[in-house]
Amino acid sequence: MKRIVILLMIMTLGLGCEDNLEVDNPNEPNMALFWQTAEDAEQGVNAVYSTLHRGSISRWMIMLYSTRADIGESRSPWFELANALDKFIQPNYNFDPVAGVWRDNYIGINRANQVIDNVPSINMDQDKKDEILGQAYMLRGVFYYHLVTLFGNVPLMLKTPEPQDYPGNSTQEEVYRQIIDDLQLAAELLPVTYSSPNDLGRVTKGAAYALMAKAYMQLGEYNDALPSLQWLVEGPGAGVYDLTANYRDNFLITTENNIESVFEWQFEENPNEFTDNDVATPNHNYGSSLAQFTAPVGIGFSDAEALRWIIYEFDELTTGGERDPRVEASFLFDSTNINGPEATMVYGQTFASRFGSGPDSKRVWIRKFLNDHWKNEEGFRSPNNYRYIRYADVLLMYAECLNATNNTTAAYPHVDRVRQRAGLPALSSVSPGLSQADFLEQLKRERLLELAGEGHRWNDLVRWGDLGPQLSTNDPAFANFEVGKHELLPIPQLDVDANPNLDQNPLW
Repeated sequence: MKRIVILLMIMTLGLGCEDNLEVDNPNEPNMALFWQTAEDAEQGVNAVYSTLHRGSISRWMIMLYSTRADIGESRSPWFELANALDKFIQPNYNFDPVAGVWRDNYIGINRANQVIDNVPSINMDQDKKDEILGQAYMLRGVFYYHLVTLFGNVPLMLKTPEPQDYPGNSTQEEVYRQIIDDLQLAAELLPVTYSSPNDLGRVTKGAAYALMAKAYMQLGEYNDALPSLQWLVEGPGAGVYDLTANYRDNFLITTENNIESVFEWQFEENPNEFTDNDVATPNHNYGSSLAQFTAPVGIGFSDAEALRWIIYEFDELTTGGERDPRVEASFLFDSTNINGPEATMVYGQTFASRFGSGPDSKRVWIRKFLNDHWKNEEGFRSPNNYRYIRYADVLLMYAECLNATNNTTAAYPHVDRVRQRAGLPALSSVSPGLSQADFLEQLKRERLLELAGEGHRWNDLVRWGDLGPQLSTNDPAFANFEVGKHELLPIPQLDVDANPNLDQNPLW
């Protein structure tokens, strides 16, 4: 499902406004005429996936997760953006790169709600109906997972909204419980795999289980996360997923949707594209502009990048005495090639010729979702898929849950698999018999190195209770971090002003 064909006339939003559509042709589909056939059901769920193409989700949200964490920074000349992405400064609560994340996730929720509300009454094959409903429940869980981890006490909207609806805040725990409920339903309804290549990229039972485990873990409920992870690692999922032999294959356009992919957002170039707004078909951007906004200066806008300290964390040599290959796969910097700036290529030029010894010569850019492996420029419609959940992430989550439930010995083999794929010696060989606390500290390092720049670091820090001004040792922006406030983003003030039942987040 590299490009999901969508029907766009049904998507309006009750919380956070979406562009209004004027229907000039009375023969065009509308809400009264739609939701009649199996084709309508499939087009409806395809529109839910299409929300992932919107710029606020495919660009700004991914940047927020990495750049607000201690591994990223923003030197953007757009100072309001740099402050919001990186420095915990956002006096304008309606600043669109942040407020748009709120809006677009609710657009996705509204689209999923329409599927959930209307598909059950369609006369169609029951297995296909269940499959479509499972996708809608899964994707609603995805959008709420974004909202609860970024904005906290967000309103739960579980039905297609009416104009008179003014939902109030739900607690974070209530939102997580709804996410888990949705994902449990999804896991019951979704297939393990799809038989048709046209369904490539659709969510599966394994994707639902993986996100369910994440939700439980954010609640600190490690015992409850175990069954989902056991299904993926020791049950039926073990025959579906595995690690790729080559780590970098997880980030190349030539090796998308590989055996390590648990949930992957599908992107494709559309040469007719001129907008991030996915109601402007056929001019909708099916690609991602993330690469354009995060590529090095001279290529992209460089609005977000990595901090240099993380490079030095890859200090353990492989069993062959070489540098960890994940450094080169993950970052563009003066020594992406271990032989230095004269040997490191950056979009067709050496690092030395591009940056010399000037102020940009020590900068580090996250490479994983760039396109330097196949072209010498970036653009606003990158076809490079976003790997939302990889099997390596699942293995490390499983190890964390086993350790947290007093089974540290059983956790070792899953970390060993991830390390050995990178060529590192097994943890069970170099650090056997770690205590529960020491194993967790080691696991924090393993997740940092394996998943850097993929959008997981912020939630990891939240789960471990590690957010705070102490992180300013590595990331000076955390000197601005106010405990009890900056764990969450501000709810857009436009929504607070329009909804008498909606309260702003604490201290904002």
